[in-house]
Parts: sequence; structure tokens; C-alpha cells
Amino acid sequence: MPPRSRTIPLAIGSFCLLLAPQLALGESSKTDKSAAGAAAPAPAVLVATAKMRPLGRQTEYVGRVQAFKKVDLRARVSGFLREQNFDAGAEVKDGAVLYLIEPEPFQAALAQRQAQVAAAIATQENAAASLERYKHLESNKYASEATLDMKIAEEKRAAASIKEAKAAETEAEIQLSYTKIIAPISGRVGRSAVDPGNLVGPDSGVLVTLVRTDKMYVLFPVTQAQLIEARRTGGRPENLKLRLKLADGSLFKETGQIDFIDVKVDSRTDGQTVRAIFPNPDGILTEGQTVRLTIERKDPETHLTIPMASISTDQAGPYVFVVDSDGTAHQRRLKLGVSRDGLIAVSEGVKDGEQVVVQGIQKVRDGAKVTATLDDSELSFGGQPQSQGENK
Repeated sequence: MPPRSRTIPLAIGSFCLLLAPQLALGESSKTDKSAAGAAAPAPAVLVATAKMRPLGRQTEYVGRVQAFKKVDLRARVSGFLREQNFDAGAEVKDGAVLYLIEPEPFQAALAQRQAQVAAAIATQENAAASLERYKHLESNKYASEATLDMKIAEEKRAAASIKEAKAAETEAEIQLSYTKIIAPISGRVGRSAVDPGNLVGPDSGVLVTLVRTDKMYVLFPVTQAQLIEARRTGGRPENLKLRLKLADGSLFKETGQIDFIDVKVDSRTDGQTVRAIFPNPDGILTEGQTVRLTIERKDPETHLTIPMASISTDQAGPYVFVVDSDGTAHQRRLKLGVSRDGLIAVSEGVKDGEQVVVQGIQKVRDGAKVTATLDDSELSFGGQPQSQGENK
């Protein structure tokens, strides 16, 4: 028994000696990790300043471009087409001769009518001279009163024949003028439907379409509810600013104004058609083109705004990280308002002049230190609110 009791303490002692270096190594590792954590730099973030800015509510509609003026040119007389004096797609001036129908048959008809006028004038002059002779004879009792009445009637018929002949002459002149198909407005011509040498006439249909392009209409539907709200809030046409977004997403440089609201409601959609007019100096807008039209007030209200890129969301709602003067980030819950062009109005949660994190949000924790770089450019930050997962 005694020898056995001495062996156990020796074994325990040997085990402690073996475990001591490992315990020391573990403590050293913990110390190294703590030192490394303490030395880690604060995450770098980009911040923007919350500012008061004019920010109006925008309403967007889908519209279709319609020509300010559009003319379908047709032949008004029958004949062979002799000339086409334009290129497809070219700009033409008001009064330009676009087509010429062979004029010779109409010139001959006019000459015939002019001859008839001359003959009618000669007949009337003869009837007038005969009437004067019979007046003299009747006054001297050498002619009966009945014969004089007949001569008066003959002179009147001759005078009426002159009017008839002149009317026929005028009609022939008009028919001759129709051999020249003239541009009634300045604008851009389309593709000709008929080539020179073909027989054309009133039944030939549209020869070419001419569109005025310096101004264009945009038509878009508006619901009754939207019209009522606009009238209630003072949204008069002269107080509104209209912009267009083109098919490639770019913004049309010219602004427009509403010039007409349809007088009837479409029973299928419960809406009314509204028409706006836009300058089109570069010819970018084209007849039939689909565009997105935005409407806002010319004098929008001022709101405290922050970039939408700074906003994150979780189950409790939207929030941002605000960086204070000593570089500490604080989470703030928000109450949001109207948004546009990458900005959003904030009514609660942020104060004017505070800096919000717009980039590097995923590295930020509430109450943690950050290294902030200010980017105060006027709205280079677009995008939608981030989900909670993006901040993990």
C-alpha cells in the first residue's frame, strides 16, 4: 500500500508539467488575437450631407407623339406624273412644288375657255349696240316696244354669257393649278407612293405625307381621380413642368406645356386624353413615337433630402447610419416622403447638415467607429433602399 500511494502524486505532477506549456500557449494566442482586434482600422465609408432641396412630386404617364401639323397630299386632277421635286425624308418649305402633273391638256382647256370668254364679250357688245339703235328707233316711233324689249333681253343674255364663260375660265385655271402639287406647310416629307411616269388622279390615294416637325404633340390618358386631385391642389397647366423620357432612357432637353384636355371621358377607361406641346428643334420626336412623360410643379416644395443609396430596410422599416463628429455611426429610423432622381425626402430621423453613409454600409455597425469621406456632389447617388441582408 505505501509504495502505491507515492506513485499517484508523481503521476499527477508529471501531467501538470506536461499541460503547463499548452496552457501558456493558449493564453498567448488569446493575447495575440486581442491585440490584433484592437489594432484593426475603422472601416472606410462614403458619406453625404442631408440638405434642404426643392423636391416636387412627379407623376409619370405613357404618351404617344403626334404631329403638330400633318398633311396627306393627293392628286386633285388626273394626268401623268411628270416630276417629283423632293427626296424622301427631306425638309421642304411652304409653297414648294413637290409634284408636277403634265400641264398641257389643262393649258389647252384654259385657252379654250379664254376664247369662249372673248366670244361672249363680242356677242354682248353687239347686243348692246343693237339695243342702243332700237332705243333710238323706238323713241322716233320706227320700232315697236315689243321689239325693244326683245333687244334688252338679248343684251342681258349676252352679259350673262360673259359671266358664264369667265366662270368656266376660272375653273380651267384652277384645274391647271392642280397640276402643281404644292407643300401647304413647311416640314418633312415621307416616301413617295408613286414614281414619275405613272398615271395619277383623285383615286390614286395619298402620294406623300408631309409633317411639321419643329413642334410636336404628346397625347396621354389621365384618370378622373388624377384630374380632380390636380385641380384641387392647384395644378393648373401653366404651373406645371413637363419632361419626356425617350426610349433609351435619356431625358429630352425641351420642356412642354399642356394645351388641351379632351371634352369627353372614355367610358372604357374612365379617363380623358390630355395633349401637351413640345418644341422639337432637332427633330428627335417622331410621329407615332412612344415616350414616358413626367409632370411636376414648376415651384416644388423644399424638403430635407438624402440620397436613396443611403437607405437600408429591415423588418422594422427603413433606416440610415448617421456619422457624428467623432466618427461614430448611429442607426436612425426614418419617416420618408416623396422621392425622385436618386433623392428622397425625410421628415423624421435625420437633421439638416448631418452626414449619412451612402457607400460601405455593409461594414457599419450601430455605435462603431468609421473613417468617413465626404462626397457632397449634387446627386450622384442613385439606387433603391438596400435590404437588411446587404448590411450583414
